Amino acid sequence: MPTTDPLPAALDAATRARIAAEALPLRAPAGAVLFRPGDPCRGFVMLRAGRARVDLIAEDGHALLLYRVEPGQACAITTSCLFAGEAYSAEGTAETECEGLLLPASLFGRLVEESASFRTFVLAGFAARLAALMGRIEELSFRSVDARLAAYLLDRAPGTVAATQQEIAADIGTAREVVSRRLSAFARGGLVRTERGAVTVLDAPGLTRIKDGAATP
Repeated sequence: MPTTDPLPAALDAATRARIAAEALPLRAPAGAVLFRPGDPCRGFVMLRAGRARVDLIAEDGHALLLYRVEPGQACAITTSCLFAGEAYSAEGTAETECEGLLLPASLFGRLVEESASFRTFVLAGFAARLAALMGRIEELSFRSVDARLAAYLLDRAPGTVAATQQEIAADIGTAREVVSRRLSAFARGGLVRTERGAVTVLDAPGLTRIKDGAATP
């Protein structure tokens, strides 16, 4: 599993040493639930390797992807919970095996108060994540399901996209039944070939036109 230094170079030497001495090691296998709505926040995670996702979970169990977290990126909801002293309102899951550091809430609070470089790192990460979330809200609000589905497939092309219809639905912000209908329409139009747990892109230019709003299947 490829790893990176979870501590940004912008942190001063004293802060880096303090984190190295007081942070806890974090490991989670792929598929592990990292937190659920209502859970207290244990601390600030700095990923060294792997990828996690954060979803809103509806009462009926449907999930809506908010964002993914990779090494060097912050989890906005975790940061918000730590600052506000509130419980989680979403669910975090390890999409792949994850490894990194956990800064306990008490250590996080002291570093924010005492280290300017750490405070700048946390706030910059929080701002970047909020900007990404605004983009996500704009996409869900103003782009059609067809455009979002085409973009999802193109982002993972060429070749076969290994994902269930439920996983695709969570990523593009709709219901599995809608994804099933739209993939069937794409298949009838010769844009894709579908099979259980996978979609193969056959006509990338056609999907690009749909992504850009210039055509519908």
